[in-house]
Amino acid sequence: MFIGEAPGADEDEQGIPFIGRAGQLLTNMIKAMGLTRDDVYIANVIKCRPPGNRTPERDECDTCSPFLLRQIDVVRPKIIVALGAVAAKSLLQINDSMANLRGRTYDFRNTRLIVTYHPAYLLRDPRQKKEAWKDLQRVMQYLGIPPRPGSESTTAE
Repeated sequence: MFIGEAPGADEDEQGIPFIGRAGQLLTNMIKAMGLTRDDVYIANVIKCRPPGNRTPERDECDTCSPFLLRQIDVVRPKIIVALGAVAAKSLLQINDSMANLRGRTYDFRNTRLIVTYHPAYLLRDPRQKKEAWKDLQRVMQYLGIPPRPGSESTTAE
């Protein structure tokens, strides 16, 4: 299960998470893992686009958290990937930097949780794609998905 922060304009309009440019990159990341979007569940912390597409505020995350927690309970994911600081901080209820949040495995409601960069951030700073790939490799290792030759180049697209 991948969890982002909030829908963008396209996502809010169509009701489907991650369908814009960041969604295309997320799809490539999922493919690089040897999976398809049909193999994973994608959600957001908040369920509607914040005004001006700003970062969701704490009270908005708190208001939507019962809906997200219900989604997690229904999906019962093997592992959760928190995409970006907003998702990670909201789920883990801690205020820390991405540098400190990444690289660790958390227990979230009896499910493993790993934090990585949000695809929109990776579009702005492509240098971090290798770090995100390391995070996804940890997910793959936990799920027992063998590394695929040449899959790292897929995340660079």
